[in-house]
Order: sequence, then structure tokens, then C-alpha cells
Amino acid sequence: MKFIIRAMCLSALLTVSAWAQQVSLDRVAVIVDQGVILESEIEALVDDVKRNAQNEEQKLPSDRVLRTQAIERLILQNLQMQMADRMGIQVSDPQLEQTIGNIAQNQNISITALREELKKEGISYDDYREDVRQELITGEVRRANVRRRIYITPQEVNSLVKLMDEQGAEQAEYNLGHILIGLPSGPSEEQVEEARSRAEKVIELLNNGSDFNRIAITSSSGSEALEGGNMGWLNINSMPTLFAEAVQGKEKGTLIGPIRSGAGFHILKIKDTRGIEKVTIEEVKSRHILIKPSIILSEEKAKAKLEKFRQQVIDGDADFAKLAKENSDDPGSALKGGELGWADPNNYVPAFKKALSNLEPGEYSQPIRSTHGWHLIQLEDRRFDDATEKRKEDKAYQLIFNRKFKEETETWLREMRDAAYIEVL
Repeated sequence: MKFIIRAMCLSALLTVSAWAQQVSLDRVAVIVDQGVILESEIEALVDDVKRNAQNEEQKLPSDRVLRTQAIERLILQNLQMQMADRMGIQVSDPQLEQTIGNIAQNQNISITALREELKKEGISYDDYREDVRQELITGEVRRANVRRRIYITPQEVNSLVKLMDEQGAEQAEYNLGHILIGLPSGPSEEQVEEARSRAEKVIELLNNGSDFNRIAITSSSGSEALEGGNMGWLNINSMPTLFAEAVQGKEKGTLIGPIRSGAGFHILKIKDTRGIEKVTIEEVKSRHILIKPSIILSEEKAKAKLEKFRQQVIDGDADFAKLAKENSDDPGSALKGGELGWADPNNYVPAFKKALSNLEPGEYSQPIRSTHGWHLIQLEDRRFDDATEKRKEDKAYQLIFNRKFKEETETWLREMRDAAYIEVL
């Protein structure tokens, strides 16, 4: 009997052992302050980069290099998500679905078609939703933290207005590739010289015919490294000052650098240029009523409330301005009957801007969800080519702000990375 029991126990142990060898459990790959990065996250990002590279017929470096770059990106994402938790930044499911709906609409496809496209590429819709949610959250974190680091002087605005006047509001655009050989905060002379040497080596490789995209993925510390260093199309006034000065007057295919900045050494390639484009100015005059969902007021009830207001206004049973004063959760505009005045639609959050673009003067939108809550919007009027001095100054200010926002974002991310506790296991 004892022999039978021992044999049964041994058989069970062998079965459990064989099962354990067959099942590979996920593991923690990196500790990031109070968070972790899992091995599955790294593998998923690397697979995504490979899939995109295959679609673009782009060559890639070794898996080891891809893994290193993927880890760096995930570290920055993890740190930003931890900060979002501390700041209480969240994205609700209705807001997320509306954003995805806008993405599908911009691609002229339905949500169902979007799901099918993702399925063909081997991407689950749930994973895609969470990626979009994370992008929205990290974008809000960056705006909240970087905006307060930006200071623009009146002299900067006046100088740009003068330049825009000289150029007749017509600007060339450049499609730029970017490689950053990064430096830590407060680098030593040895670290600077080592980075300079690496940058010069990269220039040598590129001059000898190496693929720019592959070198960017392999060597760049820039935020667009995994996209092959592609910065996309940039107006001369919206790119970093350092880049603008370097590319002006250069032709397609020109390699520029290394250029030193606080972030490190930059190498640029002008992939393409496109002709002179006139800056078209559009302004909209609108008003809105904002209802913010809460523990007491659900998403559905907030939306239903605005639907009721909309019908009352259309039927002539209620006055929009009075409803805004009594009900809107936007204190700035509520006192003025919901009036937002004349503004560049690009200043509004994407959902609000999209709703305005679909309205004719005098029309009311259906209730739409944005990061701020539920809106009922009326487009009062639209005008084009407003060339007043004030409008020029606003345009110049926004261009400078966009340029400095990009520069400060890189600096902020680097400082946050340097201050964090990171342990690669």
C-alpha cells in the first residue's frame, strides 16, 4: 500500500513539473519608481515596431537594440502614467469611445471597419482602446507639466510677426528626420566628448550610405526614435529654433549636424520639402453650455440634460444664454451666456473643434463629450483671412508656443527619467 501511495505521489509531481516547464509565466522586466514594466509589454512593443517596419518595407537593427529602445519608451510612458495617477487624471469610457470614433471618421471608415483592420494586423481592439486611453492621459500630463515651463517675451512675438510680414505669411515646410545622441542632465566633459564622438560616427555612417531610419532606431535618444526619427512635416516657425536656423535654404536630401543643445547632439536629414504655402486664417464665434458628470450626475443624465436644452432652444421654449448662465459648469463663459467669442478653432480640444467644423452658422450641435465634460455648442459665425495685427500676434504666439512646447517636453522627460529609480532586472 505504501509503495502504491509513493508511486501516485511521484506521478503527480512529474505531471506538475512537466506542466510548469510548458507554461511560461509573465515576469517583471524593469522596476520604474513605484511601477513595473512586464516582459510581455516589451515584447508587444517590439512586435508592433516590427509589424510597422514590415508594412513600410523598412530595415530594422537587431532585436537587442530594438529591445533597448522599447524599454526606454516604456519607462517614459510608465513614469507619465504614475504622474497621472498622482494628479488624478483619468479618461472615461465614453470619452475614449468618442475619440476612437473621431479617429475612424478621420480615416473615412466605420468603427466596425476599424476593428476589422486591427484584426488583420493582429491587434486586439481592447489593447488598441487602452493604447488610445494611455495616449490621451500622457498627453494631458505633458500639457499640465510642460505648459508652466514656457515663457514667451513680447520681443519674441514681435520678431516673428515682422518675419511673417516679410515673408507675406507664406512659409516653406520641411519633412525632417531626427537623430539625438542624448546627454544626461549636467553632463561631465567626458560625457560630452563621448556623445560628440558618437554623433560624428553616426554622420560618417550616414554619409557612407547607411539607412537613416535604421540608424535612428539604433542610436537615437529622441522621442521619435522608434518611428525611424521621423518628425513629419514642419513649418519653419513651428520647429525648434536650432533646427530652423540649420535647415533654412537647404535642399532635399541634405544631412545636417551634429548640432549641440542642452539635450545632446542633433543630426537632421531633410527628407523632402514642399512649396510655399499661404497661411489661411480662420476664426469661429461660438457659445456653449458645459455639463460635467459627477458621482451624483451620471454620463447618461448629463447628456440627456443637454439634449433637453437643445430641443427647448430649437422650439423657442428657452433662451440659450439664460440656460448657460443657470446651468453651465464653465464659469468663464457662463457669466456671458456661454459666449466664447472669436477664436481659432485649433485652440479648442479635438472633440469641440470637430463639432464646430460640422456646423453651419446658427446651428446647434448634438451633445458632444470632451475631456472637460458634455457640451451643447452653437456656431454663431465663421470668418476667414482676418489679418488684424492682434490676429498676427496670436498666430505668432501660438507658433512660438508650439516650438517651445516640443523643446521643453524633451527636457522635462529627460529630467523626469534622470530623477527616477530605474532597475532593469
